[in-house]
Amino acid sequence: MDAEKLLSELKFKAVRSSGAGGQNVNKVSSKVVLSFDLQASEGLNEEEKFRVSEKISSRLTTEGILNLNCDEDRSQFRNKELVQKRFLKILQDALAVAKIRKATRIPKSAVRKRLKLKSSRAEIKKGRKRPGLDD
Repeated sequence: MDAEKLLSELKFKAVRSSGAGGQNVNKVSSKVVLSFDLQASEGLNEEEKFRVSEKISSRLTTEGILNLNCDEDRSQFRNKELVQKRFLKILQDALAVAKIRKATRIPKSAVRKRLKLKSSRAEIKKGRKRPGLDD
């Protein structure tokens, strides 16, 4: 993954934010929409493209484009920085290969210890009973 190349392939569009905010919201286009065409990317090799498309398939459009929005800040520049960081984080998470879990066995000593504690606890509880007539 070549981060610099990926960042150069991004397309940005500034649009008006929604919600309350008065005149600033009505006049300033501070919301940033990031678009990234996964299949046309040169910053990822074919294997990486496949892995990313599998992991983030629910976030991709039918054309294979990833769209991210950011309107957290009043500044367009800050929103652009935030959406770029979010984009790189999504790609890094999608490219991460999970470790294969190795099944482990419980040691015999641990099993013996558990059974010994269990039987001693049973003896303690048996000792609490009221003695019967037939004993």
